[in-house]
Amino acid sequence: MDEPDAGTAGAYRHCEEVVRTQARNFAYGIRLLPGPKRRALSAVYAFARRIDDIGDDHGTPAAERLAKLKDERARLAHLDAHPSDPVLTALADAARRHPIPLAAFGELIDGCEADVRGEVYDTFDDLLWYCRCVAGAVGRLSLGVFRSSDPKAAVPRADALGVALQLTNILRDVREDGENGRVYLPAKDLARFGCTLERDETGRFLDPPDRLTALVRFEANRAEDWYDTGLRLLPMLDRRSAACAGAMAGIYRRLLHRIAADPVAALETRTSLRGWEKAAVSARAMAGIGR
Repeated sequence: MDEPDAGTAGAYRHCEEVVRTQARNFAYGIRLLPGPKRRALSAVYAFARRIDDIGDDHGTPAAERLAKLKDERARLAHLDAHPSDPVLTALADAARRHPIPLAAFGELIDGCEADVRGEVYDTFDDLLWYCRCVAGAVGRLSLGVFRSSDPKAAVPRADALGVALQLTNILRDVREDGENGRVYLPAKDLARFGCTLERDETGRFLDPPDRLTALVRFEANRAEDWYDTGLRLLPMLDRRSAACAGAMAGIYRRLLHRIAADPVAALETRTSLRGWEKAAVSARAMAGIGR
């Protein structure tokens, strides 16, 4: 297919900058793709980031955030009608070049609307709906760029990999989410381990450390199962697409292992990986290790 024109190329560069500066964990994987796929996936992630940022803007009234999400849903239905918007310009071009299931963005918006409304989750099945909206959908969108030797079998695996990453995010962000009045872990799981996630005036969790440890490790083991399913996607992708997905998953899985190794410390401070660790995971993914 022909190269993008100058205006579209500039729109893609904008999206790549969004990924580089605002989605750094994903940037390590995306940069392993060849140019056309790298540009397309950057457009997907830039629009997904826009949706996430609207949902996470806690300083804006809920009604206003819901209105903005509604507007983005409408824009998504008419991508070509917004030539001054570089993200939509790039996404429209990417969708013409790749079988990107744009309807999955609607699920992402559904999940962000649930965040704004302050939805809580009683069971894991309830939480699974949310994870599939905000992360499984992104996995399926990414698969549209990657493409697969067996699309029918690949879709649920891409969805599962997204769920695994989102469960990792939830465990990483327990404290931060709590400060914003959000609890994602299922109420029945909290009850099972005798935890409330309440904190005292100094910010320390009131739950006994052994209970918190058991809770976090239970959730981490659940996430591991989703990684095991999702990583079965990699052999169904071309080498560089597999490297991209493997790098993203590898970074988050290493993060999960760090959380599970010391749950109490992970609840006290946000767990992260250093740049050299992410680079090492990406290098291993590019070399095909673990495929």
